[in-house]
Amino acid sequence: MDSLIAASARALAAGDALGALKHVALRDDPPALALRGIAMAQLGEHPRARELLRRAARGFGAHEELARARCVVAEAEVALAVRDIGGSPRPLTVALATLEAHADHANALQARLIAVRRLVLLGRLEEAEAALAMLDARGLPPLLAAVAELTAAELALRSLRVDAARAALARAHEAAGRARVPALLAEAMEARAALDRPAARRLSADGEQALRLDEVAALLASDALVLDACRRGMGAGTVWRPLARRPILFALARALAEAWPGDADRETLIACAFRTRHPDESHRARLRVEIGRLRALAATLARIEATARGFILRPLDDRAVVVLAPPIDGDQASLLALLSDGAPWSTSALALALGASQRSIQRALAELEAAGRVRSIGQTRTRRWLSPPLAGFTTILLLPAALPMD
Repeated sequence: MDSLIAASARALAAGDALGALKHVALRDDPPALALRGIAMAQLGEHPRARELLRRAARGFGAHEELARARCVVAEAEVALAVRDIGGSPRPLTVALATLEAHADHANALQARLIAVRRLVLLGRLEEAEAALAMLDARGLPPLLAAVAELTAAELALRSLRVDAARAALARAHEAAGRARVPALLAEAMEARAALDRPAARRLSADGEQALRLDEVAALLASDALVLDACRRGMGAGTVWRPLARRPILFALARALAEAWPGDADRETLIACAFRTRHPDESHRARLRVEIGRLRALAATLARIEATARGFILRPLDDRAVVVLAPPIDGDQASLLALLSDGAPWSTSALALALGASQRSIQRALAELEAAGRVRSIGQTRTRRWLSPPLAGFTTILLLPAALPMD
């Protein structure tokens, strides 16, 4: 390794992309191209970074498979940063095997973390959690430890394990401080700050109350019967009844929950479920049918009894009823709330859940995507929509050659 390559690598390790470029900006040999690619990625020039990394990988000879594998993993990191996750994971898998065969444990762990983060972006959260649990995090460099903890926090937040997420974010912040990478430290701080922002509203006859994520988790774990308008369902304790794909039943359940401890009259229920202000006998007959379906679905949580005016919700075991709503009203807020569990949704499923037309959902998604608040994977009929990661992914990349010893 010559002195300019070594100096550029040290600058990148310290997060000084411009300083790294000064040493190798005019060179076209493979190690220099790889360093230039990493520097460009850290500066946000992702298309140029990918081009340079591919040129570097092609430039390394057959006897330099380790350097080539490092370039492949670095390019995979760039693809992750720009959310290009539609390609095959096979090149990354092959590169990982090469790194492990050459005992490059730090970069192999980096490759495994990229694979885990890719699963998170694809909404395959159970696979991501299993893969992360298999990582041997002992002795990780601070930079990789911070990324691993941010990923663990993301997965914990998706399942509302707020205490676990807070602990992981604290470890991520400490590791990022030791790594001395400003972007990574800022990401950890932003993720921790997100825990203290309003995540939902608790609605009651007395008004509404903003709740943080830990307060939402505590409410869902309590003995109350919660009508969750964020995830579109109802539950108490460990019992959960999803209603996202049954919008009429959800509308009826919400109207009954908002009227509790009183009853909801039939005209109000018909207006909420069927969106008509002029009900006739056919609407009343349909209301009886749908109430029967809701009664059967919620039998382990509450009874639904007829009254002179309409129907009343009577929770089992004298539970209180709580309505949990998104932080703000509107179609976009409802979309974001549905996507917040990290699972991928099709446009048709979102339209069904919200009782809206696919065209209106597509318009709302386009606006949210332009604002960076949702993202899509796949094309045409296979396109699915997800929320962005709760913590962004800093492009830290890895070095295409080992740093020289001091």
